[in-house]
Amino acid sequence: MPSLKTFSRGGVHPPECKISAKMNIEVLHVPQKVSIPISQHLGAPSTPLVKRGDMVKVGTPVAKTSGFISANIHSSVSGKVANIAEVVDTSGYPRKAVVIDVDGDEWEESIDRGSDLKKDISLSRDEIVQKVLESGVVGLGGATFPTHVKLMVPQGKKAEILIINGVECEPYLTSDHRLMLERGEELMVGIHIIMIALESDKAIIGIEANKPDAIKYLTGLAKDYPGVSVQTLKVKYPQGGEKQLIKAITGREVPNKGGLPIDVGTVVHNVGTVLAIYEAVQKNRPLVERVVTITGKSVKKPGNYMVRIGTPVQDLVEAAGGIPENSGKIISGGPMMGKTLTNLDVPVVKGTSGILIIPLDESKRKVEGNCIRCGKCVSVCPLGVEPHLLYALSKRGDWERAEKEDVMNCCECGSCQYTCPAHLPLLDYLRVGKAEVGKQIRARHNKK
Repeated sequence: MPSLKTFSRGGVHPPECKISAKMNIEVLHVPQKVSIPISQHLGAPSTPLVKRGDMVKVGTPVAKTSGFISANIHSSVSGKVANIAEVVDTSGYPRKAVVIDVDGDEWEESIDRGSDLKKDISLSRDEIVQKVLESGVVGLGGATFPTHVKLMVPQGKKAEILIINGVECEPYLTSDHRLMLERGEELMVGIHIIMIALESDKAIIGIEANKPDAIKYLTGLAKDYPGVSVQTLKVKYPQGGEKQLIKAITGREVPNKGGLPIDVGTVVHNVGTVLAIYEAVQKNRPLVERVVTITGKSVKKPGNYMVRIGTPVQDLVEAAGGIPENSGKIISGGPMMGKTLTNLDVPVVKGTSGILIIPLDESKRKVEGNCIRCGKCVSVCPLGVEPHLLYALSKRGDWERAEKEDVMNCCECGSCQYTCPAHLPLLDYLRVGKAEVGKQIRARHNKK
């Protein structure tokens, strides 16, 4: 048997812990109140369209794009706008949000809420891009980049291969896995919608070998969809990263400094994003909900839930049986790239893939030692940077050299911190370095 494809540089093999992989997607109850941040995407925050006292329905636009890289925001519930207020989101920072008191569950009449599959695609390339823009679709794999921008291939470039990311390499998370199993037909139509927009005739769905049921199911479906195939990949973290996935499937390498997937003839979309595109184009349904995994070794009822955007994380935790007594930390995302939540009032946003509750004994950081220059962090880095050096530069605030040493090329996968025998908080300081260097780069750009 030939060896499975994977990326060549770095990577680690953390325990998979896919506890909720067999749990069907359940629809979480409509919350009593939602807080919908107007910045749930990369780029410029959206501009509010509503004010206190306005009545909205599910699907009513509540904020519009404020730039080329921005995204529309829609109400996920029906009711009255209670306030436009600063609300702490999953990042831990206060963001302006539309707070809505829920009253019933009335949807905009233009939205098709039926479950029937719509295979015939009637919209043109430009109409597809416009519909995705109007619907507020962003990347649901974590990056939250406005999707309509990725559908617009720059002049002189060609999207030779559309890559669909079904890897879900982050431990514990299973929302993408369940989508592939339960919404496979819609995903196939969504893939063809993207192919039309990109004017591409080839699409490859990358799935790691630990999801044999999804591989078998989608491979069978793909036979009826010309140009679509499934590629089984070796289980290796962080294979879900764009650059690593492109390397694994095509062998092509995206340039490190400023390189984009389109530079090597590829475009990558996560399976959750594909479903959102299908619903936007075929059902006129804006992005108002997403699948979120709630899990943990001590969680009473781990599962995958379809959750309205703006729902308090507390509602998810309660659906999973509450916080176990031995819990030490609650994370938005997975254990490798996720961020600790300060409270459970924070809202689910478009980029919320999972909520992980970690037992106390696993949540404690080990005592930080001294770097022994073992080079393990360098060997596992999938992008070839030197985490130990960037850690030291960020710690002493040497932002100029940190930029020269490619801190902005860090994808924040956490492989370095996972493998460090000295238990150094490498990822923490690399994130600080990226934030500070990013500020300086933007300041220089604004001066021009």
